[in-house]
Amino acid sequence: MSTTSDLSNSVRARYINDYVKWAKSLRVYDQFAMAISKDKEVLQNSSSVVLPYVGNMAITAQTISETVDLPPQNVRDTTASITPTSRGDGIQDSEKLLDQNYTEYGKKRFEIIGENMIETLEALAIDSALAGSMVQRAAARASLDAGTSTHRLTDAEFFKAAQRLKEHRCPGAMQDGLLVPSGHIAAMHGDAYFDVLQGGNINSILKYQDKNILYSGEVGELGGFRLVVSPFAKVFGGAGIDNGTAGAYVMSAASESLEKELSITTATHVAIGRYLTVGTEETASTFYPENERVTHVSGTTTSVIVGGASNGGLRYDHANGTAVRNADSVYPVLFGGPSSLAKIYASDHGEYGEVVGPNKTGNAEQFVSLFWKWYGAYAILNENWLVRGEYSSSLDA
Repeated sequence: MSTTSDLSNSVRARYINDYVKWAKSLRVYDQFAMAISKDKEVLQNSSSVVLPYVGNMAITAQTISETVDLPPQNVRDTTASITPTSRGDGIQDSEKLLDQNYTEYGKKRFEIIGENMIETLEALAIDSALAGSMVQRAAARASLDAGTSTHRLTDAEFFKAAQRLKEHRCPGAMQDGLLVPSGHIAAMHGDAYFDVLQGGNINSILKYQDKNILYSGEVGELGGFRLVVSPFAKVFGGAGIDNGTAGAYVMSAASESLEKELSITTATHVAIGRYLTVGTEETASTFYPENERVTHVSGTTTSVIVGGASNGGLRYDHANGTAVRNADSVYPVLFGGPSSLAKIYASDHGEYGEVVGPNKTGNAEQFVSLFWKWYGAYAILNENWLVRGEYSSSLDA
């Protein structure tokens, strides 16, 4: 009689599809990246991979002579480098756990490491994508105010960004060798999108042209951009203007993931504001992927919270002394094309990394480990192919 052990390769192949499917569903900033596959040996031969760029020819004023040959122009070139890095992580379970819960958990653990892989890669993409030089915002990040309408995302911001990208000839998506009309991408969190959808121009157009879009809350394209609205889009939590009743605290004790309480020092105004942001304020281009926003429910120095974990608690561990703020959040919107970033990866690991296992370990092979690994990097190669907008949201007001 055949068992799951006899068909372990088939089971693994089936669950790897769940790993890839889950990974693809969470992509936001990876969509801006043009993939450049390289052999791992090539990537490991040096600390960086060099990509060439060729300059343009100058506009000529030469006329063609009947007696003298045309002198050729010199075309300059330059290079940009990407420094690859390795990433990997996984989980280990007891054989007894899998024996007792194999069908459901056997699939779920592939989804778990798939989510961990893409969140890790997205953090690498964010470090590059949101550190570009072209920025549009109404005020400095720390001064963006949820209560000021001119600080919020509007339809005009899309057209402004589109003109900047067109000026620099940022390529859009191609189909059958032709540019797609809405070939650029705008990625944002739903809080920023809310203000676009509620804007007077958008509402007026939808009321008279397509009410179904208005009622469903889905505007798929705007200003030549395909809109990617995702809860996984980056938010600079608590990085905007201080709340009118400001609360800038620190944790007085460590908290672990899944916990539903925070111990906070001198939390006089902890109930003020839409969110509490747990983690270091992101004032510039150093980002902290384990920052998280939580909703305060009750309490003062012991704050009962609702967070984004599977049980409604904290997603991550936070150490004693971690900052807790109630300032307004800032919502970056990334405008660009599908080749505005470069992504380089080792071909033997693949674009979405490689699943290692399940492997049995231990003297009695009583443990089963499942890991992923990836080798590569993201980088901005063309600063003029990305625009980062920064906005407040009326939902925080």
